Amino acid sequence: MSLDFKPNNMPFRRLGSSGLRVPLFSLGGWLTFGGSVKGDTAKEILRTAFENGINMFDVAESYADGKCETEIGRVLKELGYRRSDLIITTKLFWGTRPGPNDGGLSRKHIIEGTRECLERLQTDYVDVIFAHRPDHTVPMEEIVRAFNWVIEKGWAFYWATSEWSAYEIEEAHNVATRLGLAAPIAEQCRHNMFVRERPEKEYEPLYRKYDLGTTVFSALGQGMLTGKYNNGVPSDSRLAVEKDPQHIELRAWLESDVGKARVAKVKQLSEFAEKELGVPVSQLALAWLAIKPATSTIILGASKPEQILENLKALEVIPKLTPAVLEKIEAILENKPEARPTFGRPELQGALPRL
Repeated sequence: MSLDFKPNNMPFRRLGSSGLRVPLFSLGGWLTFGGSVKGDTAKEILRTAFENGINMFDVAESYADGKCETEIGRVLKELGYRRSDLIITTKLFWGTRPGPNDGGLSRKHIIEGTRECLERLQTDYVDVIFAHRPDHTVPMEEIVRAFNWVIEKGWAFYWATSEWSAYEIEEAHNVATRLGLAAPIAEQCRHNMFVRERPEKEYEPLYRKYDLGTTVFSALGQGMLTGKYNNGVPSDSRLAVEKDPQHIELRAWLESDVGKARVAKVKQLSEFAEKELGVPVSQLALAWLAIKPATSTIILGASKPEQILENLKALEVIPKLTPAVLEKIEAILENKPEARPTFGRPELQGALPRL
């Protein structure tokens, strides 16, 4: 078996303003690796991803209290892949211990947290390190300086943000420009057919001004856009089995009026995808995200190898998303963010102001 990476048919895109090329689909460890997914299963999932053009793996210090990084690091080491063939990203904020300096974005935690991430991952560096959330208790200059220091030490090539507001990202760029330091290159945000306002409207000026890219998570709405909850929660699904607060909260939400209305929309989308395009709704949802101009990579979750292969079929759906098809999808969703006002000057539509 060859250990050399082969992209196969995977498209690669620049990650935001950087020169780093990332696969359109990547693999994440949130809610799976180090928890319900470990051992031989974890190895088979990563091997399947790598052999099908996915060489980017996204984790965080807080996923499974650090065990996600440990599991991914162990598996990648055992598989023997060349480090330069891999793109490994991790995130800092919540930490793995409750100490007053064991979380957040202080210079102390950014530096010490990065070192601990590298130890768990068994690597000398990560390609991108993300600020997992904004930290309003720390001056932005301290945050930018600390991430720049990590980059200068060679522990990361780039830094980026996750779930930051447009204002906070703009502030980081202003500080970086003023001090001649590295600015964030991308934003890891929640984006799917039902979560659109921030990635499609709030960030729009940043895409234009900084060539910001997104590494999208929750592309399938924690499984909702697979259609598997259309007739209730399957007894063998993660949602039925997992006991963590996020899954418990989602189960309760599905029983609410809002949750039931969302399921009804998914049923409409499922019927459209199957009848009009001959594909499952999950592949339609992924392809729909893939054609968004700012999408650099879509982070897939998987608890078994077959899920990766099924989701990658979305690449075949992308050419089917004609303007007419997209218009029909919008008619079902009814949630397209309103364009920014042009104050009575239609010629300025799309020509958004710089922040």
